[in-house]
Amino acid sequence: MPKNITRAAVISDGFVECTMISLGVQDTIVAVGTTITNDYTYVFPSVKGENFTYENGKNTMIYLDPSLNETVRLTPKQYNVISYETLASSDPDVIILRVGDCSVGWDNRDTMNKTIDTMESLGVPVIVLYSPTYYSNSDLSTIREEIKIIGQVFGKEKDALELADYIQSAEKMISDRTKDIPEVSKPSVLYFGLSPNARKAGGSGHSWGIDTPESYTIEGIVHAKNAYRDTGTAKILNTEQVLAMDPDVILLATSWGYHPARELYEAPYYQNLNELSAIKNKKVYSMPWTPSNCARRLEYPIDLMITAKACYPEKFQDIKVHEWVLDFYKQVYNVDDKTARGLRSAQWLDWMEEEDF
Repeated sequence: MPKNITRAAVISDGFVECTMISLGVQDTIVAVGTTITNDYTYVFPSVKGENFTYENGKNTMIYLDPSLNETVRLTPKQYNVISYETLASSDPDVIILRVGDCSVGWDNRDTMNKTIDTMESLGVPVIVLYSPTYYSNSDLSTIREEIKIIGQVFGKEKDALELADYIQSAEKMISDRTKDIPEVSKPSVLYFGLSPNARKAGGSGHSWGIDTPESYTIEGIVHAKNAYRDTGTAKILNTEQVLAMDPDVILLATSWGYHPARELYEAPYYQNLNELSAIKNKKVYSMPWTPSNCARRLEYPIDLMITAKACYPEKFQDIKVHEWVLDFYKQVYNVDDKTARGLRSAQWLDWMEEEDF
């Protein structure tokens, strides 16, 4: 490893980039291997006869550092096809690759290993991080190790440890408040992706099974119950399956687009689910906008806090998540209040302030 890194090629969905921003070394990034769109806009139909629109959504790394828009794209034609010629021509001192993110999947180990071998053949040091998605039945402890490794690469060990400790403290606080919930009192939670691709395939949406990091956040940290008891990632559920589950709480994930609670409440193509308890009781919550969300990112405690407050509002009466998230951004990214509020809007979380959640 070179001691003074000035040119880093990063292949990640935003986790590595955002960690580097937190550590103050993002100016070394010369190439990125993820899809970057400056502004996202989504329009949804309503049974009330009018469309509703969400505008100006951003990947947090682009909001924090717009100059990343100008870096070399390592996936110019397709989000999961890396151009090694472009990678070599970017002349990096180091390549940081996160396995399990969208650009480098985890489901085909042979392909993954060939990708790593090809990068190493360029004669540049390759740092390989393994996201929680890579491991079956994974907890999220690997994220801490990833942060520490990035800190070691850039000589920011102390700052990286402080960041990892803060992230872990948020997780521990949530777990400590919910760990003694009796089994009979645990609500069922459906982590639901309202993917248009799932609808095209005849389903209602996607969900994540009990062997995924998404399920671990529900059951292992928040101590609720995953309503989907099968295994697998982004599995298509049909209408009958969802109605049979009848979850107490529905969490709407980023899934081939952003999905607000209003989509499930008002879109004509979801009126066949309006007898669900979660819909009747207004227990549907939209998670942060995280484009290219194949693996957990630095902001994953926000997901945890929304889940915890949705499941156990009485345990978190003292926390307004719309205020807590501002403090989270300030701590993680060392930003002022104006920037923190901008980040909240960029992740389409202003609904929390509107609903005093």
